[in-house]
Amino acid sequence: MNNIITNRQGKTLSIQVDGSENLPVIILSNSLGTDKGMWDPQAAYFKDKYKVVRYDTRGHGKSDVIDDTTLANLGEDVIDIMDALNIEKAHFCGISMGGITALWLGLNAAHRFNSITVANSAAKIGQVDAWISRADAVEQNGLADLVKTTHSRWFSDKFDYQHNALAQQTIQSLATTKAKGYANACRALAYADVRHELPQLKIPTLIICGSKDPVTTVEDGELIKEHVLKGEIAILAASHLSNIECPDEFSQVLERFIEKNQ
Repeated sequence: MNNIITNRQGKTLSIQVDGSENLPVIILSNSLGTDKGMWDPQAAYFKDKYKVVRYDTRGHGKSDVIDDTTLANLGEDVIDIMDALNIEKAHFCGISMGGITALWLGLNAAHRFNSITVANSAAKIGQVDAWISRADAVEQNGLADLVKTTHSRWFSDKFDYQHNALAQQTIQSLATTKAKGYANACRALAYADVRHELPQLKIPTLIICGSKDPVTTVEDGELIKEHVLKGEIAILAASHLSNIECPDEFSQVLERFIEKNQ
C-alpha cells in the first residue's frame, strides 16, 4: 500500500506499507539523498512476518520539502506516521540519517518502540562547517557533482554496484532528490548531536556498522554501544549502505535482534 500522510506541520509524507495489518511493525528510515525504495530487500524479507512501514524522509522521494528542518522534526515525522496508521508501538530501523533519527526516537519517545536499530550512523555525523558548505553548494549547483562520486562513499570496492539493480536505483534516487530537500537535511545533520544524551537511552539498541564505511565508522558505532544501556553491535563487510551491499546478512542480523525484543 502506497499512501500519503500529513504531519503536524501540515506537510505530506509518502509512505509504503507491506505485510498484514495484525503483524508486529517494523519502520524503516532512509539515508540522506535516497528514498524508501532503498529498503526493497528488507521489505521483501520481513513482510510475511511483520507489517513493514517505510517512508520518504521529508525533502526526499515523494515527501514534501520542509524548511527549517531539525533532528527533532525528523523524529516527530515518525511519530506522526505511527499516529496516522494507528501504530501504538514498533521496531524502528534507520540507516545513516535514519540512524541518528532512531537515536532521537529512543531518547525522546522510548515508550513507542520495542527496539531501535542504528545502521551506518553516529551520535554526531560529520562536522557543522562541512554540512553547511555542502548544503550551500547543492542549493547553488544541484546534486550532479555528488552523484558522480557517491558510489565511492556508499559502496565498497568489492561490491559490483554497476551491475546491482538496487544500487543503481538508489544512486538514481540521489540524482532526482530535490536540491532544497537535500540541503535542508544537511543543515539538520549539521546540528544533530546526541552524544551527551546516550546514557539516557535505555531501550534495546542494535548498532550495525560497515567495516569499510568511510562516512560513519565502526568507531562511531562502538561509541554508541559503549554509552547506551542495552546496546549490541554487528559489523558487516560493507560500506555505508550496508543493507544494499549485504542485504541478506543485514536482514538476518536485524531479524535476530527484533525477535529477542518483541
